[in-house]
Parts: sequence; C-alpha cells; structure tokens
Amino acid sequence: MISGDVAAGGVRLSGTAGRWVLLATVLGSAMAMLDGTAINVALPHIGASLHASIGALQWVVNAYLLTLAGLILLGGALGDRYGRRRVFVVGVVWFAVCSAVCGLAPDVQVLIAARALQGVGGALLTPGSLALIQAVFHPDDRAAAVGLWSGLGGVAGAAGPVLGGWLVGGPGWRWVFLINLPLAAAVVVTALRHVPENRDDSETGRFDLRGAVLAALALGALTAALTSAGGDPVGAGVAGVLAVVAGTLFVRTERRTAAPMLPLGLFASRLFTVVNIVTVLIYGALGGLLFFLVLQLQITAGFSPLLAGLGTLPLTLLMLLFSPTAAKLGERVGARVPLTLGPLLAGTGALLMLRIGAHASYLTDVLPASVVLGAGMTLLVAPLTETVLNAVETRRAGIASGVNNAAARTGSLLAVAALPALVGLSGEQYRSAHAVDHAFRAAVVGCAGLLAAAALLSWTAIPPRPPERAEPGAEPGPGPGPGADAESGPEPESHPA
Repeated sequence: MISGDVAAGGVRLSGTAGRWVLLATVLGSAMAMLDGTAINVALPHIGASLHASIGALQWVVNAYLLTLAGLILLGGALGDRYGRRRVFVVGVVWFAVCSAVCGLAPDVQVLIAARALQGVGGALLTPGSLALIQAVFHPDDRAAAVGLWSGLGGVAGAAGPVLGGWLVGGPGWRWVFLINLPLAAAVVVTALRHVPENRDDSETGRFDLRGAVLAALALGALTAALTSAGGDPVGAGVAGVLAVVAGTLFVRTERRTAAPMLPLGLFASRLFTVVNIVTVLIYGALGGLLFFLVLQLQITAGFSPLLAGLGTLPLTLLMLLFSPTAAKLGERVGARVPLTLGPLLAGTGALLMLRIGAHASYLTDVLPASVVLGAGMTLLVAPLTETVLNAVETRRAGIASGVNNAAARTGSLLAVAALPALVGLSGEQYRSAHAVDHAFRAAVVGCAGLLAAAALLSWTAIPPRPPERAEPGAEPGPGPGPGADAESGPEPESHPA
C-alpha cells in the first residue's frame, strides 16, 4: 500500500516518503545504466562463449539502443497517460524478465532478440524515473531531488564498467544481466509500497504508434545496412532502401498526425537542430571509442576484464564531480566556448588512446587518455543540455530533452554499426590482437574527426550567448533555467556516458 500521508506533488525530500521515492527511482534508472555501461566489457567473452562474429556483437549492443532510442518518447507519453508509476513498474519488470533471458541465452541470436526487448523495457522505465521525481516531489524540493537522482545515477554509471569487469572475470558474463533481477525486485516492491501514482489528466487522444513503429523500423534498417556493408553489399543496399522508405513515411506521419511523437516544429529552431546534430556527432564518437577501447584493452593489451572496466572510470567520475561547475561556466560565458573546447579536448583524449598497444600500461597510457577525454565531456555535457532547452519554449522542455536524449543514443547506435566495417574488422577478426590493434587505431582517428566536426559546427552555428526565449503571452525576456514546470514534462535527463 502507498503511504496515506503523501500525494503526488506533495512529497518532501526530507521525509521518509521522499527517501523511498528517491530510492525507487534511483535504483530503477541505475539498473538500466549499470547494464548499459557494463555490457561493453563483456563483449569479448560473449563472443568467445557463443562463437559470435563481430557483426553479432555489434547487434548485442545495438539491438538495445535501437528499441530504446526509437521508443523512449512513446514511453514517456504512456506514463503521462496511464500513470507514471504504473508504466515505470511495468518497464522494470519487463527489463528484468528480458535480462533473465539474456543471462540464460543459449546462442547469440536469442541474446540479440532479448536485448531488443530489453530496450523496450528501458524505454518505459528511463523517462518514468525522472518524470516521477518531477511529478511527486513538492516544487520546493524538485531541484534538489533531481540533483540527487543525477548524482547517484552518475555513481551507478561509474560503477558499471568496474562491476561488469569483476562479474565477467569472476562468475561470468551472464551475471552482467542476471544481477538485474534482485535490483528489479527491490525497485518493484519499493515503488508499489511507497511511490504515489500520478498521471497527466489532460493527456487525451491517440498515441502516435505508427510514428514509433516507423522510427524504430527506419533506425533498424539503417543499422542493418551499416552493419552488413562490409560483408553483404546486396543486403546492405536493400536495408538502406528500406531505411529511406521508412524514414520518409515517418516524416510524413509526423507532419500529418495531430499529436506526433516527434513534433517536427521543434526543428524550426535552427539552434535546436544544430545542437542535436552536435549531439549525434559527440555521442557517436563516444560510443565508437568505448566499443573499440574494451576490445583493444582485452585482446591487444591483455588486460583483465576488471582492469579494462577501470579504463573508462575517470571519464564518468569527472562528469559526476565537475558537471555542476561546467554548467555554471556555460551560464557565465555562453554555450559556444564549452561546446567548441569540450569536443576538441575530448578529441585530444581520443588521440592519446593511440598510445594504447600490446604493452600498454594503465597508469601511463590508459589513464591520461581517459582523464583528458573525461575533461572534454565534462566541459560540454551540461551546456549542451542547457542549450537544447534554451532553443525551445519552456512548455516544450520535456519533449526537447527527450529528443536530445534519443539523438545521443542514435549517435552511439550508428557509430557502433558503421565503424567496424569502415575500419575493416569483420567476422571473428576481433579475436586477433593484430587485427584489433589496426582497427582500433583507425577507429580512434575517425572518432576524433567526429569530435572535431562537432567543435567546428558549434563554433560556427551556435551564438555566443543563448537567444532570449519568448513565452506565449509574455514579453520577451531571459529564459528560465533547465527546469520544466509540472505541465511541461520532466526535467532533462542526464546524457549517457
């Protein structure tokens, strides 16, 4: 039973009810974050255990990202309509069941299918965790609650690769998925007992299910085209045509639907469009780097899974500790400077990874590169989110944040799909130290190029100071900060590292 002395919009952070709500939402989002950051460390062992090709390993990562990116906006809308707690709990249970299937998968085909379904659960629970905080807590406590949610989520992100490395090197890679089961049980019990239900009673009309299906189909076909380009050009061509057709139908659907999943009017803002392109470039580079780094560390350098997991720890810790400082810097100097210097610094960190080879040292080769990469990402993430929100009206902050979150995941999805074929890594070559080393170096240079392109676009297309944001029925004036009121949707989600 839900405690009778609390209600949506009235929970205080200092009370027992507030701590229970925070625990449920943090554990739920942490479960998805742990899974997402730990999986890369497990890839070489999954491949060896299930006799998988590099293309199959790409799909182990991308099947999850595909359904998550394609359905995350729909997941938020379902929570608004049918109850945020209900959809959040359904997402947690769904995620846990699919995690169990992943952990017990007898072959890589079952694993890929389960990962795709797991992404559906992630699309239900990820927007729900933050939407619950926005709707349940008292307005005076929302900012503090979001801050705690972000900080504790950052801890989970930092722990993911380390925990994944320990599990892979100990009980085995299957426990990267099976560990979600007790976490999910704790989340469901806590949410049902202590989190009040709430929904947006103004949400009526039909859902844009056709748009969601077409978006997922377009992304899936494009991913298939990029993944198979190196070994099956005919299949890649067919998938490419399907991607174009589905993408065209998606745009037509969103233009004609009364309540579209993706309001295309958002892109009437040049700044909003530019920042989302920058997001795709940055997170495409980051996703590609992390995919190849764990292969290089384990296959070429001979690191243990645990030590390979430590390779990305500085990146997440720096973002966790210094993102608030970077946000204040962005407010003071404007977004153009951090969104230019951040990608350049991150690109420098990427190029430092070229020092990682067969006889690499963690302290002299891996750590400096990870620190510089992390410094660059820390400098840019908060100003990136703030700029996205400044580009639209406050009432559209929730959907704008969701679009930017989907753009980040799409960037990672496309990079992981395209890079192996572009750098000549196919079949089971990922088991060869020489092949991995050659592919890694080419991938690093390509990812550094994406970051340089993001810096150039930011410098040329983002104004030195954010434009004043006019609100309907109000005189133009300085736009408010990154928050959103109760009717405009959830606070912006933190970007995936």
